[in-house]
Amino acid sequence: MIKETGSERETYELGLKMGKEAKPGDVYTLVGDLGVGKTVFTKGLAKGLQIEEPVNSPTFTIVQIYEEGRLPFYHFDVYRIGDISEMDEIGYEDYIYGEGVSLIEWADLIEELLPAHYTEVRIEKDLEKGFDYRRISICGY
Repeated sequence: MIKETGSERETYELGLKMGKEAKPGDVYTLVGDLGVGKTVFTKGLAKGLQIEEPVNSPTFTIVQIYEEGRLPFYHFDVYRIGDISEMDEIGYEDYIYGEGVSLIEWADLIEELLPAHYTEVRIEKDLEKGFDYRRISICGY
């Protein structure tokens, strides 16, 4: 499925819709260059899970845990991992194979650790269509 958004608000609302529809054990991977709106999408997804606290990218902690929503939300940012074994050190399997919802930014860096079933969300810019235009591909695996 391809969605096109023309503003941060539309990108946020797509995340919101997906968060409202999320089920226990869902895993989302989030792929896109710096500045494409991954955090905006993630904030919408979290709001759809009824997470009220501020959501920020866990760039230096690898995983941020939010437990007060409709479902637990595990937000990973694996951009800075030096070695895939760091994922074992944080106990990623407990989160990804648990009853919460996991979202993994830069998931293409840890493809071999992804579960058999997940939903990839790929966000791309196209400046020829405008500064705020985003092409968001959503594909289940």
